[in-house]
Amino acid sequence: MPEYERICACVEEVRKLTSFQPEIALVLGSGLGDVADSIEIEAIIDYKQISNFPISTVDSHKGRFVFGKLSGRNVVCMQGRVHYYEGYSMSEVTFPVRVMQRLGVEVLILTNAAGAINPDYLPGDVMMLVDHLNLIGMGGQNPLRGPNLDEFGERFPDMSQPYDRQLLAMAEAAAQEKGIAYHKGVYAGLPGPSFETPAELRFMRVIGADAVGMSTVAEDVVAHHGGTRVLGISGISNKAN
Repeated sequence: MPEYERICACVEEVRKLTSFQPEIALVLGSGLGDVADSIEIEAIIDYKQISNFPISTVDSHKGRFVFGKLSGRNVVCMQGRVHYYEGYSMSEVTFPVRVMQRLGVEVLILTNAAGAINPDYLPGDVMMLVDHLNLIGMGGQNPLRGPNLDEFGERFPDMSQPYDRQLLAMAEAAAQEKGIAYHKGVYAGLPGPSFETPAELRFMRVIGADAVGMSTVAEDVVAHHGGTRVLGISGISNKAN
């Protein structure tokens, strides 16, 4: 099935299961799945209920959409994502973003667990993403590789502001109001599943990375292609050394 037709078919199946209209999407990274417990739930849809939808194989990822209200806003939350290291192609990794775009989502909040490269970062810290290093894409596995989906965006999307400045300012204001300490930094996206060698970490520090992980970047690229605004947040889980 052509990619666009497959996306539309998945959206149609979701619409048969819920009429709830989300405006904001959240992708919950490792260790953050319990955020969905704060949602006033309208519907829960397991990925397995949707034909031809990629299924997460990571034990800690529940693999389902949660629709409902969070802080008064209509949201859809992904409890679990799929990763390149699971054997999926980049188009499969980012397929859920396409589906959520077609569901009408205007803002995408991407979260992840990341290893600290910046020596000032400690486990438990929060990093708001201001930029990223698409090391997988630079190696040839860009999620937009192949025929362009004109229904979503142009062939060569602008990536000069990968994370929305207005959303970042709002997140900073919220953190300051709640007394939450945070960093602003650059996230390096690697394929995994093996962790980084000392030489690789030294290299990434030299080229400007503050934290490293195995997700998020491709999702951000596809979101931009479709005109979706993105906020990225990393929970620092360990010192990458």
